[in-house]
Amino acid sequence: MTHSVLHPSIVALVSLASNIAANHPNQGLCQLDKLKEFGVSEEQIDLVVEIARHIRDESAKKLDDKFDQAFKACFPPEGGETLSTIPVAGGACCTPTPSGKSCC
Repeated sequence: MTHSVLHPSIVALVSLASNIAANHPNQGLCQLDKLKEFGVSEEQIDLVVEIARHIRDESAKKLDDKFDQAFKACFPPEGGETLSTIPVAGGACCTPTPSGKSCC
């Protein structure tokens, strides 16, 4: 099996995006100097940040929606659905970022 090595700039971009999407307290800020050293443009970094934030925010919304559905199911109206019958929040696998960029 051949192991491909990623360019350090790609690793830094992935790390930055992962930190942002995961709401890590360091936010991937340590990657910015590395990315500048590798010649990654501000526009490219901005796109990665936008996508990471979009994924983070979309994830939080879906979790909130799922919680809201479960909460409502705890107090069903007479003859209403129960927690075990509510559908899981879903929707499109990938929605565009606010500026219309694809995160997929």
